[in-house]
Order: sequence, then structure tokens, then C-alpha cells
Amino acid sequence: MVSHSLAAAKRLRKELQVLQKSPDDADILLEHNPDNLLQWKAWIRGPVETPYEGGVFELDIRCGTDYPLAPPSIKFITKIFHPNVHFRTGDICLDILKKEWSPAWGLQAACRAVLALLSDPDPDRPLNCDAGNMLRGNADVMAYEDTAAFYTVENAQFLSWPVKAEAKKKS
Repeated sequence: MVSHSLAAAKRLRKELQVLQKSPDDADILLEHNPDNLLQWKAWIRGPVETPYEGGVFELDIRCGTDYPLAPPSIKFITKIFHPNVHFRTGDICLDILKKEWSPAWGLQAACRAVLALLSDPDPDRPLNCDAGNMLRGNADVMAYEDTAAFYTVENAQFLSWPVKAEAKKKS
């Protein structure tokens, strides 16, 4: 257990260093909990030309002591109407966060996959059956898009893009 924990911490420190050295990502902001390297927050921008456009969505990310051999747990904190996101819990149904996870992936790549899911939902594997039924077989795409846009305005458009912790310290 201790060796797993050390490996997870080592990997997450490496990911943190890469994030600090790389240019800012316009669509994803990742920050770790300074008291626990296994806990992170992410903010993602709603993809253009989707009902989520203009929204800022907060994600909670938890890494186990077996990370990166096991995927992180990622949940939406911001309420979102999407077939692959449980409306109440924020759980995400995404294959790379389950059985298709690879240690080659990192937290930023996992967040990028969540962004891709917002652009391309899978109505055949819904956690939100109402949203899935609207999209399945193109049953009522307009109702889905209107409902998703409504919840984006209601929950995600009042959030502003956070200032990075490093920038806060400098000011």
C-alpha cells in the first residue's frame, strides 16, 4: 500500500510540474489540493457549438493510492444535463474512466476526454435516462439541446474562469 501511495504521489508531482511549465490550456484548468496531492479540482469550458458553450464547469478529481494504474474518479460539481452524467451525483459514464483507462493517460488528458464527451454524448450508455431518451434515435434533439442549454445558463454561466493559484500568490 505504501509503495502504491508513493508511486501515485510521484506521478502526480510529475504531472503538476508539467502543468506548471506548460502554457495555460484555454479550456482546462487543473489545481491540486495543497493539503492532499490525491485531490484535485478542474474547471472546463463548455465546448463551442454545444448547449454547454459559455459555461464553466467545475469537476472534482480524486486519485486513489493506485493511480496511475487505476483511473481517477472524476465528478461534475456543477449541475449539468447530459446523458452520460448523473444529474444528482455528477458521476460520469466514460470508458476511459473505467475499463479503458491506461497509465499513459494523465489528469489533463482525462479532462480533455470529458470535454470530448460534452461534444459527443453517447445516448446508448446513459446515467441520465431523460437526456439519453431525448437523443436516442434522434427522438427529440431540440428538447435535449434546449434543456442542456437551460441548465448551462442556470448553473454554469455565473461561474467565472478561476485565477490560477500561482497568479493569486503573486498579486
